[in-house]
Amino acid sequence: MTPDPIARWHRLVNERDATGLDALLAEDVVFHSPVVHTPQVGKPVTRAYLAAALAVFGNDSFRYRREIYGEHDAALEFELELDGIAINGVDLIRWNAEGRVTEFKVMLRPLKAVTLIHEKMAAMLQAARR
Repeated sequence: MTPDPIARWHRLVNERDATGLDALLAEDVVFHSPVVHTPQVGKPVTRAYLAAALAVFGNDSFRYRREIYGEHDAALEFELELDGIAINGVDLIRWNAEGRVTEFKVMLRPLKAVTLIHEKMAAMLQAARR
């Protein structure tokens, strides 16, 4: 059975709707990006990164292929194609007793994918700041 925080995350991904992020994220959530060298701490910055990711990754090729659940964490392997590049990645998600995400870590491969995602995410985040 899919844990509730993961089921809620899947709804956001499937609907490509970032409005539910506030209810999903803990105030002190930590986001680990494959393209930023330091952890990003707090709901506002994590919401911004995840909202940009929903837009950048949100195409018809995106699929979660494998999911592994623990009591308060999950590993979700995903695949997609973007600009002709096959991307493979893993979301590591941890949540608290209230079901709010406390840590979200994204890992990507291959290197071409990391470079492409860096460019697209930077553009999305810059546009959001304007």
